[in-house]
Amino acid sequence: MIVEDQKNIANSLKRGFLDEGFQVDVSYEGESGYDNAAVNEYDCIILDLMLPKLSGESICRNLRSENNLTPIIILTARGSVSERVLGLEIGADDYMVKPFSFVELLARVKALIRRSNDKSPILTVDTLELNPNTHIVKRSGKEIFLTGKEYTLLEYLMNHSDQILTRDQIIEHVWDYSYDNIGNIVDVFINRLRNKLEIPFKKEAPLLHTVRNVGYRFGVLKR
Repeated sequence: MIVEDQKNIANSLKRGFLDEGFQVDVSYEGESGYDNAAVNEYDCIILDLMLPKLSGESICRNLRSENNLTPIIILTARGSVSERVLGLEIGADDYMVKPFSFVELLARVKALIRRSNDKSPILTVDTLELNPNTHIVKRSGKEIFLTGKEYTLLEYLMNHSDQILTRDQIIEHVWDYSYDNIGNIVDVFINRLRNKLEIPFKKEAPLLHTVRNVGYRFGVLKR
């Protein structure tokens, strides 16, 4: 999750992480950022300090006081030594100063996620397995090779298995709302996943199910 009130920076970061295969939520002010972090599970939070409604410092302190151990990277224009020290003392795992390199930020995010052992990294639905750390996908032990966007879509579906997801929900989390001429892109990528996850595994249960006039459900349908 990105909590950043400068929309140009927040949206640029979102596009960058989406292109790298991440699912991304964005909050442009502190209260919604804190609310999202408190109720959702994230692999990492990128947090500005100077935010409207609730400061990044307060968000970090509140989350840590609630034993929320999600890795946090503070990304701010405040770069003095005392401010860096304070950021780490209130519970941040890393601290970067603007202007920054996206490549470096990406590397730091990946490093924090690798070091986070709060939960099993393997997502499993029926005979399908996805490892978020290695991006390896297998079904019945056979590796399946996906493009970056196919992988991001599959990870989102597996994280919300047995739920009905609308096309708008999928677009919001897997693509950027500013994506031009989005058209039927969700349906196109669902068909690509079917070709890779189901057609070669005809003996296995179907996993991708169309919910007419709504969207899709991922998982094994219960009889």
